[in-house]
Amino acid sequence: MSVTTETPPNTLPLHIEARNPGMALDMDWVRAVQANTSAIERRVKSLPGRRSVKKDYQAAWLLKAISCIDLTTLSGDDTAGRVARLCAKARRPVRDDLMQALGFEGLTVGAVCVYHEMIAPAVAALEGTNIPVAAVSTGFPAGLTPFELRLEEIRQSVAAGASEIDIVISRRQVLTGDWQALYDEMRAYREACGDAHIKTILATGELGSLRNVGRASLVCMMAGADFIKTSTGKESVNATLPVSLVMIRAIRDYYERTGFRVGNKPAGGISKAKDALVYLSLMKEELGDRWLQPDLFRFGASSLLGDIERQLEHHVTGAYSAGYRHAMG
Repeated sequence: MSVTTETPPNTLPLHIEARNPGMALDMDWVRAVQANTSAIERRVKSLPGRRSVKKDYQAAWLLKAISCIDLTTLSGDDTAGRVARLCAKARRPVRDDLMQALGFEGLTVGAVCVYHEMIAPAVAALEGTNIPVAAVSTGFPAGLTPFELRLEEIRQSVAAGASEIDIVISRRQVLTGDWQALYDEMRAYREACGDAHIKTILATGELGSLRNVGRASLVCMMAGADFIKTSTGKESVNATLPVSLVMIRAIRDYYERTGFRVGNKPAGGISKAKDALVYLSLMKEELGDRWLQPDLFRFGASSLLGDIERQLEHHVTGAYSAGYRHAMG
């Protein structure tokens, strides 16, 4: 048995695009952003039933999803041993017998995401691979530490070996409509990141409206974000299809006007393989195949990989296995 796909996993190296340099804050463009909530909800409601894939095609899409996972551990009881085990899973995300049955090899996840203190063990465990280490920063998850400390946290994470930095914005700038302050904050974060790619967490569940999500997405891209990300995973409402659609369309508008591609990362609450397929189909329909590569699309997830592996085993054997057989470490 072998699987085929139009956009096979890991066919492109990470970060091959010219980075989004940002632009001057265009308040006319920001104010023009609106969101028709009922239309957005109708659009995403149609996806799960209309865009279902089966058999070999489903297996191919699930392999694609794996290549786009930021395999994440952000717990207070993280240890170097836990991170090392997670990195081993990142290097070999699916059991060898299943990969052989599927006729596929060389698959890895998109990145490993950890707190600053766990960067060193993650870098050591991933040595010899092209899997980047991402670190959450800027007072994650609330983003309410002193500004200079947030900047220093970024610099120290980059110095420790993180090649991607997941920052959180100050939600109050969005809620009060202080777009200049949000822009200036993001520019400072981008400068502190240097060559490391910056993934901007909007914490969409705390922004109040879909219009705010769209405007915040645009301002952060104007300030030089390489990715815009839905959530920290710590809010009461995390990634949803409506907010993802708003962010994706902001990315499309930004690309059409500037020529620079910005990535998208839904995160928090995406734990089932069927949900991953819906997000992938949304990306394909709205932005096209280029945005199905891990340099432009990621899932922020900790348990999603286990369910995908379970579905792949069902595809190969015809039987569902217990969830505990697909541990992350």
